[in-house]
Amino acid sequence: MARPVTLFTGQWADLPLEVLAEKAASWGYDGLELACWGDHFEVDKALKDDNYCKAKRELLKKHGLQVFAISTHLVGQAVCDNIDERHKAILPPDVWGDGDPEGVRKRAAKGVVQAAKAAKKLGVKVVNGFTGSSIWHAVYSFPPASPQMIQAGYDDFAQRWTPILDAFKAEGVRFALEVHPTEIAFDIASAKRALEAIKGHKSFGFNYDPSHLGYQGVDYVKFIRTFPDRIFHTHMKDVWWRHGDGTVGVFGGHTNFGDPRRYWDFRSLGHGDINFEEIIVALNDVGYQGPLSVEWEDSRMDREHGAKEACEFVKKVDFKSSGVRFDAAFEK
Repeated sequence: MARPVTLFTGQWADLPLEVLAEKAASWGYDGLELACWGDHFEVDKALKDDNYCKAKRELLKKHGLQVFAISTHLVGQAVCDNIDERHKAILPPDVWGDGDPEGVRKRAAKGVVQAAKAAKKLGVKVVNGFTGSSIWHAVYSFPPASPQMIQAGYDDFAQRWTPILDAFKAEGVRFALEVHPTEIAFDIASAKRALEAIKGHKSFGFNYDPSHLGYQGVDYVKFIRTFPDRIFHTHMKDVWWRHGDGTVGVFGGHTNFGDPRRYWDFRSLGHGDINFEEIIVALNDVGYQGPLSVEWEDSRMDREHGAKEACEFVKKVDFKSSGVRFDAAFEK
């Protein structure tokens, strides 16, 4: 096994961390990627209580688990988004406040910075998350979105996130955007533009997740090779596409996950269309040695069965890169 295999706790936030840690250890995981919601990792408590992070590490250690990253997807989403009632359901009350959109965005930005400070106290170097986007609604250009409108969205991203990234740099922590529809970067082209907007800030990179690229038709292996020094963290998640009954397209048709009509849907690892061997080869080629974090999502499978099976799958598919060329023995 080349890399530690961890479980992202975001989809398990209904379980107390103590319960999930025991389960994850029994399934064979090496660690957990802690979500900043539920009781898994509470940023405010980490900053107020000097014993909080120590207690979390001791809990994980008791079950033989490590932690390499925390994730602040929910709060990060609100930094650049056009805020509406959907955000109230995912944000902490202190970030939502009175719901005034600009106030929400500013409090969310502060919350992401606090996550960096909390990560440092926990002893991890990466915070995964979302950025939100003020121009996602313009992804399909009708009425036509002018170049100036799109540029304004990237300017807004840069204006809001550069101070956040400066704060990350001061803490010695990096932010890893999960490239994903609804974010400022959702494919290779938009990821390049996001990097350009923040002038290549060294504290900004990506939480690589092939499942959000494959069904869009994006070359998910090329993503790794395009951004070799920006892959700060890796999610292992599968997806299938070219399914359904022909009535629902790539935009989802306002159907729920698990609907048999859907063209694409997330699947447990090994049950979708992602070629993970190509991903492992590419990660080895660019020198990625961080964790492989299972983000388990599959509406068609019992999640505990799926989580155990997914851990076994990742450990089987991963391999170390070679230290020598296979034909080096023939050299004189």
